[in-house]
Amino acid sequence: MDKSKFHLLIVDDEPDIIEFVSYNLSREGYQITSAKNGLEAVEQVKKNKPDLILMDIMMPVMDGMTAVSKIKALPGTNDIMIVFLTARSEDYSQEAGFEAGADDYISKPIKPKILVHRINALLRRVTKADTLGKLIERGNLVIDSTKYVVIYQSNQVVLPRKEFELLQLLASHPDKVFGREEILAKVWGRDVVVGDRTIDVHIRKIREKINNDIIITIKGVGYKFVEQV
Repeated sequence: MDKSKFHLLIVDDEPDIIEFVSYNLSREGYQITSAKNGLEAVEQVKKNKPDLILMDIMMPVMDGMTAVSKIKALPGTNDIMIVFLTARSEDYSQEAGFEAGADDYISKPIKPKILVHRINALLRRVTKADTLGKLIERGNLVIDSTKYVVIYQSNQVVLPRKEFELLQLLASHPDKVFGREEILAKVWGRDVVVGDRTIDVHIRKIREKINNDIIITIKGVGYKFVEQV
C-alpha cells in the first residue's frame, strides 16, 4: 500500500492532539492537513477532498457529528472514511456515530500504535476494494465499486460507504445467507466494535432507498440478497 497517495484530514480543537496525530501519521507516509473545528473541516473538504478524516466529536463552533453530516451532504464525499476521536468520559452513542457515517472510533488518550494500526487497517481495505474493480449486475441493480455508484432501475442511488459495502457484500453472492458475525468482520472489520443494531439500521436504510424486498432477513441467522428481475 502506497501511503503517500492517501490524504488524511485531522480535526480537533486541541493543537497538541493535532500535532501528536499528525506527527505519528506523517511518519507512516500519509499526507496530512488539519482543521481546528467542524466548520473549518467542511470548508477544507470542499477545497480538497481527503481519503480519511479523523474527527473530534466535542468542538466549539461546530461539533464533529454535525460536521460529518454536512460533509456527507456534499457531492462526491460518500467514499470518505470517517474516524471519530472521543474522550472516554464523553457521553455519546456509537450507534448514532455509525449512522452519521463513522467507520471507526479511537478513544483519547490516543495510543500511537493503536492509532497507526487502525488507520492502516482501514485504508488497506480501501486499497483492496479498489484493486478488485468489480462491476456487480443483479437484475435491475448495478454496483460499480470503482466509481462507488449504485444504479437501480436506471436511477443512481446515493449510499454512504458502509451501506454501499454492505449491499456490495450481500449482492456478491445472491441467495447466500451472510451471518451477522461475517457481515461485521467483512464490512466493519474485526478491530471495530459496533452495537448489535448497527447492521439492522444499515439494512433498513438500504431497503428504504432501493427495494424492501431486495434483502431478506433470516431470523436468528443473518441476511441474504434476492435478485430482482
